[in-house]
Amino acid sequence: LMIRRPPRSTPKPSSAASDVYKRQVNDMSGILEGVKVLDFGRYIAGPFCGALLADYGAEVIRIERVNGSEDRYVTPVSNDGQGAMFLQLNRNKLGLTLNPTKDKGKEIVKRLVERSDIVIANLPEQTLKSMGLNYEDLKSINPGIILTSNTAFGTTGPYAERVGFDGVAQAMSGAMDMTGDPEKPTKAYAPYVDFCSASLAAFGTLLAFLEKQKTGKGQRVQTSLLQTALTTTNSLLIEQEILNVNREASMNRAQTSGPSDTFKTKDGWILVQTVGRPLFERWANLMGEDHWLNDKKFEDDLSRGENGLIISERMAEWCSQRTSAEAIKELESSRIPVGEVLKANETLHEEHILKKGSFIKMKYPTMDKEYSVVGPAIDLSENPGEIKTRSPELGEHNIEILSGLGYSQEEIDQLKEDRII
Repeated sequence: LMIRRPPRSTPKPSSAASDVYKRQVNDMSGILEGVKVLDFGRYIAGPFCGALLADYGAEVIRIERVNGSEDRYVTPVSNDGQGAMFLQLNRNKLGLTLNPTKDKGKEIVKRLVERSDIVIANLPEQTLKSMGLNYEDLKSINPGIILTSNTAFGTTGPYAERVGFDGVAQAMSGAMDMTGDPEKPTKAYAPYVDFCSASLAAFGTLLAFLEKQKTGKGQRVQTSLLQTALTTTNSLLIEQEILNVNREASMNRAQTSGPSDTFKTKDGWILVQTVGRPLFERWANLMGEDHWLNDKKFEDDLSRGENGLIISERMAEWCSQRTSAEAIKELESSRIPVGEVLKANETLHEEHILKKGSFIKMKYPTMDKEYSVVGPAIDLSENPGEIKTRSPELGEHNIEILSGLGYSQEEIDQLKEDRII
């Protein structure tokens, strides 16, 4: 499938762009140039997997319902309801609307699959089958196809047919119970399980693609939110299984090292995190508590975690006498890890983030204001990832894609009238 894309203007980086971005806007072909991907994903786990591949050159077609997928409108930020999440996760993609359950829609899917390398679909197993996107059906069309899917609980076990989101996996993995107040389990605001699942899915997809280069065979790649969440809490679970410690949440204070907590300063909050004897020694000397270095209560990370309340109280007293900037300066001079607790508006204007060139400024046709999309998190010294285009409008590339599949303008008009696209 060859798509002729119109000339595109390169999005500009945020102020004081870094050399990283300057390398990104060269004329090199992406590492995954020529790889064709169909993205039937929804929300985060599927679309971010597709975005990761697109950032490095893959041609990714995001396929939505005729009226737009539900994730297009999550956290709306424009007058016509475009969602912040969609703007982030569908950069660098072509946009196609399609009803794959109708016969003419199934024919379009067939033509697309014949010309593709990878299909991404984070959909329940029965939905995959009803849409003809299950692996056996796809393989019958294209034996070399790779199907990457993500479910809430996996496709085996008693909960295989259940649906779920990021928070459900956080709850079942033990993470929520250990977060926040011990009287009220707390979910992390950032959907880290979704993003980690998408990253693992992209990793698995590339492994399958490498294997295909050797064998010529495609395969199915699966991730699940619960398996990802369990991966992040595995050390907690191992400790519980072996030692039966029955830990309880302690807000921001760590339980296996110290000081590791949030502290209020004269004008805000900071987070300090220390692990290991050398860091604790530097901290104790800064506090004027060098005698603690010979105290059995603080002899190793575990004992410092068990007596973390004492350490946090001392640190809180020290921080209360300083502004955040003053505290950070002194802690940095002792090479102690520290960061200011920022609100979203402060993060958008944080000096280091801007000078590092973390944000790429983009514009959407129905929005007056520019918005900041975070650039690729992996920095390659050769042929790095690049954000070239904004997320597509609904059905923006219908004509280009269908023309590339051999449909005439008359046929495309009829498909639109029949609500196939």
